Amino acid sequence: MPIFSLPSKGGIGTMGREAYRFVDFLHKSKQTWWQILPLNPTNYGDSPYQSFSSYAGNPYFIDPELLIEDGLLTSEEFESFDFGGFDRVDYGKLYQSRLKMLRLAFARFKEDNGYKAFCKENTFWLEDYALFMAIKNANGDISWENWDNSLRFREADAIKTAQKEHKESIKFYCFIQYMFAKQWNSLKQYANSKGIRIIGDIPIYVAYDSADVWSDIKQFQLDDDLKPKAVAGCPPDAFSDDGQLWGNPLYDWKFMKADGFTWWKKRLKYVLSLYDCVRIDHFRGFESYYSVPYGDVNAKNGKWVKGPDIAFFKAIEGELGKNLPIIAEDLGFLTDAVLKMLKKSGYPGMKVLQFAFDGDSDNDYLPHNFNTNCVVYTGTHDNDTINGWVQNNALDEVEFAEQYLSAKRGDGFNWAMMKAAMMSVADTCILMMQDIIGLGSEGRINTPSTVGNNWTWRIDGSCINDWLAKVVRETTELYGRTRK
Repeated sequence: MPIFSLPSKGGIGTMGREAYRFVDFLHKSKQTWWQILPLNPTNYGDSPYQSFSSYAGNPYFIDPELLIEDGLLTSEEFESFDFGGFDRVDYGKLYQSRLKMLRLAFARFKEDNGYKAFCKENTFWLEDYALFMAIKNANGDISWENWDNSLRFREADAIKTAQKEHKESIKFYCFIQYMFAKQWNSLKQYANSKGIRIIGDIPIYVAYDSADVWSDIKQFQLDDDLKPKAVAGCPPDAFSDDGQLWGNPLYDWKFMKADGFTWWKKRLKYVLSLYDCVRIDHFRGFESYYSVPYGDVNAKNGKWVKGPDIAFFKAIEGELGKNLPIIAEDLGFLTDAVLKMLKKSGYPGMKVLQFAFDGDSDNDYLPHNFNTNCVVYTGTHDNDTINGWVQNNALDEVEFAEQYLSAKRGDGFNWAMMKAAMMSVADTCILMMQDIIGLGSEGRINTPSTVGNNWTWRIDGSCINDWLAKVVRETTELYGRTRK
């Protein structure tokens, strides 16, 4: 259940009252985990997998009503803005209004010891991020590749001048991150107190237009003009005939290895402090990654290039410890080498039931082929809902699913698939909230390789109720998956 999908006021889900009410719902349902999508600020395209920072929190998730309680905002100010309705997230309206509202709160904010401690503890990323955003705002929000060369190349004098010129804007972005951290930590502590642990999500790549790349260009495959030599994506598959052109700059793994993977150690240490467990997106990219020539309009001409493989995870464990709470997103084109790396890592992989019915009984995603060390999903944020899958998928796959699940399409098919996931031997089972309430394709989060209609779904607040909690609890108890 993404944060943005919660039924808060203000056009988008936040870390306020409705988030706590959702935790209470999970507690009543005797659940153990709440999995969310990345918390980072969204970049162009509104995807949480393309962000201005891999460390920063999304300012849209800061709850205005909590700011009112803190005396930083008035109800009249909050209600004076048009953030959009309750049905869908309108990122255009949020872009026009949210930071204006937060600037009103910032004007009343007095730096306290908590703020000072936060800035000190997070200096290693916060200073570069706040400066990056301040410069970006001063330049009409254009990408850093279009800034003056002195700033693009981070010449010392230009950086010092920018720090002085944008002092207040820098403080504003530090304030935003402090308020985000304050609200997130409070919500997570509440969830943990109710027996609910949080599974976070970390994209393997970072956006080119980000503080991550601008502040540390040595980590990436860039040319002398700081343009990408090649970009990330994945080859043609069931989602797209052209492949997926993500456009992220690729890592310079040779440099990273020589540096002891320091960049990654800091990043993973930080995200593991935010969550109780983290799903690493596109896990197979550590074994080998898909490299697409920069400037190509699709991903057809890409090639696989060898990555750091298991040496990367051994280095991470040497720094952060063994048995890290990590879920490997091992979907997509999997070779024997990828499977070998996953096995050596010891991390649980993912089993997605919607992928189970396109072949025969040997399909790895069919429950009778599972091992215990895995996390089973009926679908993910990149899939249709179960009911949408039934309506839109190939007829032979749907008929196979009906036979396998002993269920007919129509009322209750979503529950038949979810029960199959719960009764499997997988150690962990994650269900999509849209499937629990029985939505069709209108509840889909993302359709890969498309833009404009993704990351906008929001739940009707009335769906989060005690009756549904009872249904979920009883079903979960039936298969022995309730919180002890």
